[in-house]
Amino acid sequence: MSKPLILITSASGRIGRELVSRLSKQGQFVVRACYFSEDKIPLLEDLGAHDVVKFDLNDSATWDVALQGVSMVYSASLDPMLEGHLAFSKELGRRKSNIDLIVRVSCMGADTNTASYNPDVHSSRQGAGIPLMLQHYWWGEKALIDEGLNVTVLRNNFFMNHLLKTDCDNINAEGWFTNPLGAAKNSFVATRDIAEAAAVIFNEGAAKHSNKFYDITGPIPQSMEDIAADLGRAMDKHIEYRPQSMVDFENEFGSTRAEFFEYLTNGFYCRCSPDFYNLTGLKPTSYYDYLVTQGASGETGLDELWQGNLWKKGEDAMKDAAALKGD
Repeated sequence: MSKPLILITSASGRIGRELVSRLSKQGQFVVRACYFSEDKIPLLEDLGAHDVVKFDLNDSATWDVALQGVSMVYSASLDPMLEGHLAFSKELGRRKSNIDLIVRVSCMGADTNTASYNPDVHSSRQGAGIPLMLQHYWWGEKALIDEGLNVTVLRNNFFMNHLLKTDCDNINAEGWFTNPLGAAKNSFVATRDIAEAAAVIFNEGAAKHSNKFYDITGPIPQSMEDIAADLGRAMDKHIEYRPQSMVDFENEFGSTRAEFFEYLTNGFYCRCSPDFYNLTGLKPTSYYDYLVTQGASGETGLDELWQGNLWKKGEDAMKDAAALKGD
């Protein structure tokens, strides 16, 4: 009997590369890893991918080859790629007789279909509804669910590796970082844990995990002072947190991202979920351990901190996606 073929989209991303490494080592699947840029091919091959294929959510001509023979899909996309994901979901729906399971990466708070939901209560401040970024994540889930596919959703807390990327220059040169989160505590999650959860779900299959929604968080809620202490300990230098106003943050990154950060400052992401432990039997990775230990792909969190970043100061990465309208 041939092994199931898994397509891993965003395979060179932080979760994707960890998942490629885990699944290829297990030997239970044929792992097809997607690349957007050809310079990522050696990385994916080194991680153990059995096949690498060009894939672009905004280019439907790349989809057919990528999906040939596929029975499981790891689905992840950056926020600005939402429109492409919605279109790709329809293509997956057309092939649903051949696809056993899709594991979709989402975000805590995208829970309109699984929780008692009142937009007047589940809000970031008086008179404000659920942030647009969380609505986008829900639309990403819903697009797959509406196609009648077997879907498992990993609703994750704020990624540890996204937290400080916009301040790498300041951290290196002057030993400080800034954002508006301040004393608000959030249970930031390691992307390697998300990959571990996804690997378990793929191994255990749709019969156990289809139509399930898991909140994946870190082990403890931490303030920015806590984060500064952990980073300083990992780098063996003093790191200072400098508070930033929400107005200044919005001027730097745009209103959609600022709205999400306001949500974080009001405590919605402080909760520590047991779902990761219940899935894997492991304790979630702490921020300090993430920084100083290697994941399955061979990199520490510190190694990864200095790599590429979607969010650039002075640019609104969500400008185009914010114009999309949901059902």
